[in-house]
Amino acid sequence: MTEEKSVGSKKLFLSGVAIMTLSTALVKIIGLLYKIPMLNYLGAEGMASFNAAYDIYTMFYMVSTAGLPVAVSILISENRVRGNVKNIKRVYHITLALFFIIGSLGMLAMMLGSNQFAQWIKMDDAAYCIVAIAPTLFFICISSAMRGFFQGHQIMAPTAVSQVIEALGKLVLGILLASWALKKGYSTPVVASFAVLGLTIGVALSMLYLIITKIFFRAMGVQSAPELDETLLPESKGSILQKLVKISIPITISSSVMGIARLVDTMFISRRLQDIGFTQEAAKVFYGAYTTLAVPIFNLPPAIITGIALSLVPMLTSAIEAKSREKESMVLSSSLRICSLFAMPCSVGICLFSKPILELIFSGRTADIEIAYPLLAILGISVLFACLMTVTNAILQAYKQELKPIISMAVGALIKIIFDYFLIGINGINIYGAPISTFLCNATVMAMNFYFIKKYAADFEGIVKLFYRPLAAAVVSIGAAFGLYTFVCFEFGVSRLYTIACIALAALLYLFVALLFRAVDADDIKILPKGEKIYALLHKLKLL
Repeated sequence: MTEEKSVGSKKLFLSGVAIMTLSTALVKIIGLLYKIPMLNYLGAEGMASFNAAYDIYTMFYMVSTAGLPVAVSILISENRVRGNVKNIKRVYHITLALFFIIGSLGMLAMMLGSNQFAQWIKMDDAAYCIVAIAPTLFFICISSAMRGFFQGHQIMAPTAVSQVIEALGKLVLGILLASWALKKGYSTPVVASFAVLGLTIGVALSMLYLIITKIFFRAMGVQSAPELDETLLPESKGSILQKLVKISIPITISSSVMGIARLVDTMFISRRLQDIGFTQEAAKVFYGAYTTLAVPIFNLPPAIITGIALSLVPMLTSAIEAKSREKESMVLSSSLRICSLFAMPCSVGICLFSKPILELIFSGRTADIEIAYPLLAILGISVLFACLMTVTNAILQAYKQELKPIISMAVGALIKIIFDYFLIGINGINIYGAPISTFLCNATVMAMNFYFIKKYAADFEGIVKLFYRPLAAAVVSIGAAFGLYTFVCFEFGVSRLYTIACIALAALLYLFVALLFRAVDADDIKILPKGEKIYALLHKLKLL
C-alpha cells in the first residue's frame, strides 16, 4: 500500500469512528428525551411494562445480531483486500438469508411466548408490549446484514444514519401513537404497547433506508471498483458459513452474557420485591423509576466511550504485530488513561449530582425522582468500571485473547444474578440490590480483565499509577462545583439554571485541574483523532 493510500485509509477510519461516536451519543440523547414525555404519559408503572418488553427484546436482539454483523464486516473487508468481488456478494447473500431465518424465528418466539415471558417477570400487562415489539427483531436482523456489508467497505454513514432514524422513529412516532391511544381512553398497558409500536415502525423505516442506500450503492458501481476482480471465484457456502460462525460466536457470547444478566435483573426486581411484601403495582413503580430514570443516565458514558475504544485498539494491534514494545506500552497506557480521564468525572459527577441531573431532565416527577436518585448515585460508581470494561475487552481482542472477555463477563454476570437474588430479597436493601449487584458485576469484570492484560501486555503500568491523577482531578473539581451548587441552592433555592451552570463549571474546572495535576501527557493527546492539533493548541496555551 502506498503512503498516500495509507494516509487516506487512516483518515477514512478516523472519520468513521467520529461518525459512529457522534451518532451513538445522539441516539442515546434522543432515547433519553423520549423517556420524558413517555414517563408523563405512562407513569413509572406503565414504563415498567415498556422497559420489561424492551429488555426481553434486547436479549433476543443481542443473541441474534451481536456477532454476525461484525463477522460480515471482517470477511467483506478481507475480500476487498484480495479483490474478490464475487465472494463479497456471496458473503452478503448468505448473511442476509441467515438473518432472515433468525429474525423470523425470533419474532415468532416473542409473539407466541409473550404471555409466558410476562408471567416469568411477574408483569402480566407486559404481554401487550412484547407482542408490539416482536416484529422489530425481524426488521433489525435485515438491517444488521446491510450494516455489516457497509462497515466491511469502511462506510459508516449508513449505519449511523439508520440508527438515528430508529431513535427518531421511537421518539416521534412513539409519542404520537401513545398520545392518540391516551385520547382514545385506552388502558395504560395498551398505551404502552402503542408507544412500543413507534420503535417498531422506526426500525422498519431504518431498514427501508438501508435497502434504498444498498440499491444506490450497487448502482454507483462502488463494488466494481478498479481494485476488485470479477474473475476471481467465490469460496464455497460451507466455508463462508464456517468462518461466519467462528468469528461471530465469541462476540455473541460476550455480548449476550450481559444481555441475559439484564433480563434476569428485570425478572428478579419485580419477583423479589413481591416476595418481601411489595404489591405488584408497587414493584412496577420501583422497577419503572429505576429503569426509566436511573439506568439511561448510567448507560450514556459507556456508549460514548465505544468510539474512543475503536480508534485506539487498531493502533495497539499494529504495535503488537510490529513487535514494537515501546509503542505497545505507550498505546496501552494512553488508551486506559484517556478512558479514565473521560469516565472518572462522569462517575464522580453522577454520584454527586444524581438528584439535580434527574430534576433537570424529569422535572415534575418528584415521587419517581425520590426513588431513582439514590439508585443513580450508586450506579454512578459503576460508570468508571463500565467504561473500562469496554476498553479492556477491546484491548484483549487486540491481543487475540477473545475468550478472556467471555470468561470475565460470564463470571460478572453470575455475580450479578446471585447478588440480585439475595440483596433485593432483603427488606432493608430491596431495590438497592440492583445497582449494588451492577457495581459488583462491573468491578469483577474490570479486575479480571486487568489481570489478563497484565499477563499479556508489555510494561503495564498498573491500575493505581494510571488512575490516581484523574481521580484526584475529578474529586477536587467536581467536589468544588457541587459545594458551590449546594451553597447557591441553600441561599437562593433550587433552579435549573444553577444546575446547568454548576455542571458546566465542573466540566471546565476538571479540564483545567486535570492538566494542572499532569493527569494527561503529550502522548495521550497525540494518539487521539486530530491529536497533533489539540496538542499544539494546549502547548501554545502552556497547559502541556
